[in-house]
Amino acid sequence: MGYINDDFLLTTKAAKELYHGYAEKMPIIDYHCHLPPVEIAEDKRWEDIAQVWLGGDHYKWRQMRSNGVDEKFVTGDASWHDKFVKFAETMEVLVKNPLFDWSHLELKRYFGVGDRLCSATAEKIWKKCNTQMKKPGFSARGLMKKSNVRVVCTTDDPVDSLEHHLAIAKKPFGTKILPAWRSDKASKVENVKAWNEWMDKLAAAAKMPVKTYDDFMDAMAKRHKFFAKAGCVISDYGTTEIFAAPYTEAEVRRIFKKLRGGKAVTPEEALKFKSAWLFEGLKADAKANWTAQLHYCCLRDNNTKMFKLLGPDTGFDCIGDWSVTESLSKLFDRLEQEDCLPRTILYSLNPKDTEMLATLMGCFQKGPDRGKLQLGSAWWFLDQKDGMKKQIEALSALGCLGNFVGMLTDSRSFLSYTRHEYFRRILCGKLGEEVERGEIPNDIKWLGKIVSDISFNNANNYFFGGKA
Repeated sequence: MGYINDDFLLTTKAAKELYHGYAEKMPIIDYHCHLPPVEIAEDKRWEDIAQVWLGGDHYKWRQMRSNGVDEKFVTGDASWHDKFVKFAETMEVLVKNPLFDWSHLELKRYFGVGDRLCSATAEKIWKKCNTQMKKPGFSARGLMKKSNVRVVCTTDDPVDSLEHHLAIAKKPFGTKILPAWRSDKASKVENVKAWNEWMDKLAAAAKMPVKTYDDFMDAMAKRHKFFAKAGCVISDYGTTEIFAAPYTEAEVRRIFKKLRGGKAVTPEEALKFKSAWLFEGLKADAKANWTAQLHYCCLRDNNTKMFKLLGPDTGFDCIGDWSVTESLSKLFDRLEQEDCLPRTILYSLNPKDTEMLATLMGCFQKGPDRGKLQLGSAWWFLDQKDGMKKQIEALSALGCLGNFVGMLTDSRSFLSYTRHEYFRRILCGKLGEEVERGEIPNDIKWLGKIVSDISFNNANNYFFGGKA
């Protein structure tokens, strides 16, 4: 029997009861991911496991490079078979890395493979998986159905036509595919040429000129309403740090005019504009009754040579280190004073911020929402056993664990839904161990409701009013 068995990560009787009785069969709401909507609309199929498993997965690319694999087998023109073999070789040294667990969970759940992936088993597993890939259920939509996914929220630019979301909505297939608003490109003023090109796209999408700051605000409002009409209820802001510098509208208008004229701005001017963008964006989210997500502290594109070769999101990002407590407090305080602080989920890529966020959000909690401000699930480099346990522990100690909206995939892969299983097993394992030690009451029905809520019900209520 392989190590991925029915009781994987469940070491106590209570943990097994909680997982199998309450968490295992709950549907999935994947409220933050990077799946391409076109692949869902077209119900994409893949010729082999490597295409769906390794294509676009910078988590795997990063570790293959760490194992000395030549780039041609990572993102280059080597065959998919040879890329798969190189990943199998990398798996031999990945013990305790979350990829080791995730990959074996995916092999077991989707392909029925219980063997450990390594050089010796690569050919056997390659053939078995590819035989499975030919079956009807191994399409983009089929894999979602197999994973019991109720809702998926993709990540979409305000200038996107949302044509694929609209096409899916006309012919639904059981999983709701909704857009999520990601307006980061509006804030990237350091590259004036690229910023102006994006503004031109915004003007075209909104069907109006965008020459002034007021035009910009009107165009963004039009697109915001368009997204809402397409079912959007979630925004997302990916920043290095939190922008909360003081500014006046006159200053921001002047800065916008300068940028639109093709002129570079000073760092101080850039910070003022970014601060206005973030504040006004969150204010619009609150007005629309959306939930906002703040992802920060990622230092991106560190390897200039590889960025020029491959572009962003290819495995060259790392944990950043910015102090944001004061600026985040100022931002939330200003929003609260104007009664426009939206439901917000906070994610830092730096683990030093976990307890800080858990305490800061407690300063701005407000009914009738349960857990209006959320400590986001362990993100990116932190979504491994220790990171998840630390997030659970911090939320338990400094907030209300029972109100947590649970896990997400943050993935570009249709095989990543086992990350929800991984999280649920870790949650149940942790609670079960504490029951065993007498640290929390041995009341499985009570704890089971908390587990069910974190697995699905809380997200359903928080984002969709219980109607997902």
